[in-house]
Amino acid sequence: MEAPLYDFIILGASGFTGKYVVREALKFLNPSSSSSPLKSFALAGRNPTKLMETLKWAAHPNSPPSIPLLTADISDPQSIHRLCTQTKLILNCAGPFRRYGEPVVAACVETGCDYLDICGEPEFMEKMEANYHERAVDNGCLVISACGFDSVPAELGFIFNSKQWVGESAPNRVEAYLSLESKNKIVANFGTFESAVLGVANADRLVQLRRSRPRRPRPTIPGCPPPKGPTVEHNKETSLWAVRLPSADSTVVRRTLSSLAENPHGLPSVNERVEEIEQRTAFWSSMKPAHFSVKIGHKSLICILQMIAVGMIIGLLSRSSFGTWLLLTFPSIFSLGWFRKNGPSEDEVDSASFKMWFVGHGFSNNNGRENRELDMKIVTRVMGPESGYVATPIILLQCALIVLRKREILPKGGVLTPGIVFGPTDLQKRLEENGICFDVISKHAPLQKW
Repeated sequence: MEAPLYDFIILGASGFTGKYVVREALKFLNPSSSSSPLKSFALAGRNPTKLMETLKWAAHPNSPPSIPLLTADISDPQSIHRLCTQTKLILNCAGPFRRYGEPVVAACVETGCDYLDICGEPEFMEKMEANYHERAVDNGCLVISACGFDSVPAELGFIFNSKQWVGESAPNRVEAYLSLESKNKIVANFGTFESAVLGVANADRLVQLRRSRPRRPRPTIPGCPPPKGPTVEHNKETSLWAVRLPSADSTVVRRTLSSLAENPHGLPSVNERVEEIEQRTAFWSSMKPAHFSVKIGHKSLICILQMIAVGMIIGLLSRSSFGTWLLLTFPSIFSLGWFRKNGPSEDEVDSASFKMWFVGHGFSNNNGRENRELDMKIVTRVMGPESGYVATPIILLQCALIVLRKREILPKGGVLTPGIVFGPTDLQKRLEENGICFDVISKHAPLQKW
């Protein structure tokens, strides 16, 4: 078999997020250096002219390097199959994934080409797991969705918080509070809004999919399940008003915890050495599961009420095809200006950042007694640059470089979550080296009795 021509191919490179992924990839491209983490990559999409415009934009102010531009169309399975035979890895940035993602996953699984994407759509991810996991394992193909802001900060942030519970202490629940901050107005691209609207409009399909699948094992978590709590809360640790966020993060973390319930020491790789097995086993042995939820927060209660209003509008209008059409035709109006068809400006991207607090509640001594009070709290934080178009490309590229350079210590294949694959690797360290920070904010335990 001939060696693949490219380390990876960025599919959907001319899209709004795709062009930022290209810009990030160029930072690591050095074909002439033997130590370079990235020797070659190509861009793929329907329109070569737009791909060239993307490359010029991403390379500015330098002249664009000589990077192959490949024509591929999701509606033409043969063109996607050809892409997969030319590369080790596909980075899929072409959403909404419920519309355009499955042919790419199918081609990767068939050819054994590894696959990463930036999807934040639970139905797509769980459908791919149901339909392709076994074949992906058999063909040695890794299919890993949510390798962007959805949902790596949540996955690694949860794991980071969990590992602060040492000795006899154990968490019962970890609540994540996401704050998107900017000197200007927070604005996101239309594609994100479209994915959210279609997800709400097709929520019944996700329910049916989950009911049709065997129930996966659940981890053993000390204490009682957390109470539902108020719709809107003011959190003291973060000084934020917050409301529960129906994002992919919670479902992705739960899938990782289910994988751990099935494989307490993580997933073995094909060519692990003894020390790598010991490292993986030690990593997951210190992981303590907990109930997990995500809330979006803001210092202003008015802003939180506006978010609730937008959520109610989407929930109401997406019940009908006409309402969905209205939402997708006039996104700026129905989202109160938070989503625009032309996306955020460069200044809006550059001025934005995110902070994600993880507030863990648990027990200082997990001695097995029932009806205990939660007497310990650990607060950690993940923070970094703008979430959708700066942090997402950073995360995706670092995941890709790990797949390319450390493939032999990763699971053989399967449709898996970022946490179960990248948790034991140096992904957290790589993200910290690229501007995404992990911090312990506080630990509160009961006073010792003498």
